[in-house]
Amino acid sequence: MFRTALRNVLAHKARLLMTVLAVMLGVAFVSGTLVFTDTLGHAFRNQSAKSYDETAVAVTSYRQDHGSKQNPGVSAAALEKIGRLDGVTSATGRVSGFAGVADRNGKLIGNGWSNSGGNFAPGPQGKDAQYTFTDGSGPVKNGQIALDQDTADKGKYHVGDTVRVATNGPVQKYTLSGVFTTEDGAVSAGGSLVLFDTAVAQKLYLEPGYFQDVNISAASGTSATQLLSQVRPLLPENATAQSGKQLADDQAKQIEKGMSGLNQMLLAFAGVALFVGIFLISNTFTMLVAQRTKELALLRAVGASRKQVTRSVLAEALVVGLVASAVGFGLGIGLAVGLRSAMGAFGAKVPGGPLIVAPTTALAALLVGVLITMLAAWLPARRAARIPPVAAMGSAHLPASTKSLVVRNVIGGVITLLGAAVIVAGAAAGSDGRMMIAAGAFLALIGVIVLIPLLSRPVIALVRPLLNRLFGVSGKLAGQNAVRNPRRTGATASALAIGLTLVTGLSVLGATMSQAVDRVTTDNIKADYMVQMANGMPLAPSTVTALDHAKGVTAVSPHIGTQLILGGEGLSVSGVAPGAVQQVLNVRTVSGSLATLGKGEVAIAQKTADRHHWKPGSKLPVTYLDEKKGELTVGAVFEDNQFVSDVLASTTVVTPHEKKPEIREIFVKTDGGSSKAAEQSLVNAMGDNPAISVMDQKDIRNAFGGMINTALNIMYGLLAMALIIAVLGVVNTLAMSVFERQQEIGMLRAIGLDRAKVKRMIRLEAVVISVFGAVVGIVLGSFLAWAIGQTIRSSIPHYVLVMPWGRIGIFLLLAAFVGVLASLWPARSAARLNMLTAIKTE
Repeated sequence: MFRTALRNVLAHKARLLMTVLAVMLGVAFVSGTLVFTDTLGHAFRNQSAKSYDETAVAVTSYRQDHGSKQNPGVSAAALEKIGRLDGVTSATGRVSGFAGVADRNGKLIGNGWSNSGGNFAPGPQGKDAQYTFTDGSGPVKNGQIALDQDTADKGKYHVGDTVRVATNGPVQKYTLSGVFTTEDGAVSAGGSLVLFDTAVAQKLYLEPGYFQDVNISAASGTSATQLLSQVRPLLPENATAQSGKQLADDQAKQIEKGMSGLNQMLLAFAGVALFVGIFLISNTFTMLVAQRTKELALLRAVGASRKQVTRSVLAEALVVGLVASAVGFGLGIGLAVGLRSAMGAFGAKVPGGPLIVAPTTALAALLVGVLITMLAAWLPARRAARIPPVAAMGSAHLPASTKSLVVRNVIGGVITLLGAAVIVAGAAAGSDGRMMIAAGAFLALIGVIVLIPLLSRPVIALVRPLLNRLFGVSGKLAGQNAVRNPRRTGATASALAIGLTLVTGLSVLGATMSQAVDRVTTDNIKADYMVQMANGMPLAPSTVTALDHAKGVTAVSPHIGTQLILGGEGLSVSGVAPGAVQQVLNVRTVSGSLATLGKGEVAIAQKTADRHHWKPGSKLPVTYLDEKKGELTVGAVFEDNQFVSDVLASTTVVTPHEKKPEIREIFVKTDGGSSKAAEQSLVNAMGDNPAISVMDQKDIRNAFGGMINTALNIMYGLLAMALIIAVLGVVNTLAMSVFERQQEIGMLRAIGLDRAKVKRMIRLEAVVISVFGAVVGIVLGSFLAWAIGQTIRSSIPHYVLVMPWGRIGIFLLLAAFVGVLASLWPARSAARLNMLTAIKTE
């Protein structure tokens, strides 16, 4: 029987091609994901370990902000004492913070959040072991800097050039003293690294004479444990010491955790692709079994048992799975290499290292491909075993019994209704019902897949009159062919339905979230511009002063983030400019007046006020961050606002108690509204600082909504593999359907249906099946999006479910296009059939 199975595979290799492709693509996705994440994780772990090769002990200090009396870090005196300890060969102090480099057009080089600066710490030979200079030397005095090679190349800077650099203050001009290469993670992430002289870096980022970190190298024979016991007594309270190996291990664990999240996300989408592939495989083997009814019946007639027939079909699936897995594994390795190169093309510098192909990855690829193929072929194999020997005497394929279809429809209906009920219950439960919705979605999807052959007849019947009127005989035949075999139509449409369910659900949620973000922005911000640091760090107080004096500016209010203990409870506070805040933010008062902010009173958000029964006139004890105490009066109660904290206070109330106010953003109103001239006026007022971004209302909406659109695009890209497999399923179904209907097509040609009409018939059949699958997927996806939306609506102001009809229309058009594309080869094959040969075919 195994030889028979092998012969059947070789005899039907063309018809099994799509199955091989489906399994191959799914396996490639799985193996490519595993190889890519293993390679990436190994490269970053090696980079991390390499950066601590010469470090026996690493000291890290944690600065306490908001007026803390603790030391800002490790003092130069403590560093000197550490350097004189027995067994220490060197102790290097490090200082770091944000530094943004402007290119020759004044734009920031890098992405903001990974742009950093540090100190050049030369040893006795005048070199810093952490950096290798390719040109020039390190900065040794005020006014000099060194740049990493990538940043120098992007800015087209050479040694001796003047470079504009922004830290958390005004832009400064420096002379480039050298260019270096480094394994620094920020540079690898697409950022930049600027090196300053140590004294300059301390003044910029900490305080003169202090370091944030210390890297200690040990002499041969000195253990890290010995050094730790000597170093720890010399450190301030806000500093910790650990071995270099422990620090490298901790970073490796963090990298492993990050890679695990990426791995799981990619594998989830690979699972979707393989799940879709199951329908293609099952459909293929179902049609092969139907086409070989007579052959299988003959085997039964000459003595083959049911188990032998089942094993024969499963053996075919095993061969297909092995071949597809082997090819898919090789394709997956190529995919991993391509992904690694693509990261570099998008500006993410991946550390060098070998391609990691673990034995477990190869085994996983093999098992996934073989098990998925055999699982999908199991039901067709069982049907093959039930073919009676008497079928060898006939030539017709045995249709599914009425009883089997009734049982299938009943089971599908029950599962679908159960899934829908669970989804509705989860939606009613609010934020606690998300797991219920996930379980219900799985049941509903399975139920619809089981029920989809029943759904195909009434749904397709709706468009058959349209096909008849528009396309005549070809349209009429296409409509009839689409519902001739509901099982086959359902299985083919199911693959598209799964992909469109996920795509539609994501699109509806994305559109809903985007509109909510737009409304929040429009309803709450009256300012023409919002100014903030590109790296998300606080702005300097001098920026507020500069904007106050900018041409055309009518109102400026900083948003200072801080905390107070008010009425015995720790609350977040927004420090704003009285008078200006009403012009730049739409803060709606419930009672009292925001004008009282100018008198040193505070405004309280409605929920907080209701919880504590506070109202205008309430006297509240307050403890500031510098531990000073006092009393504040409630001057107003306002509706909760997403852009400010629960408490509003004047900047004059909070800043005297802050060593360095945390200005998160600055809102600006101009007399002529937003314009290029107004924006340039603000940029000029801030000294053309590349590290500060000036956003109008459209930019603000894009900043929040852009993350949603980016996430959607990534999801679409990852689901593309599942949709490609669904397209292969349509191609496969049509090709095998044409093979089955050779005699029928030959008769149609003989009675006058020309080749063009035959092609049109096949194309329309494909379009009908594809659009049917898309409609099912769109309906189910919209239902799931509604349910998920119910669980998050309480946390999203102005939540209203938005149906992106334009995008849904595009999905339907794409589904029709997929049908046309998938039908090209089968339609061409059908049109080229020799009518006499086809008529003689059984």
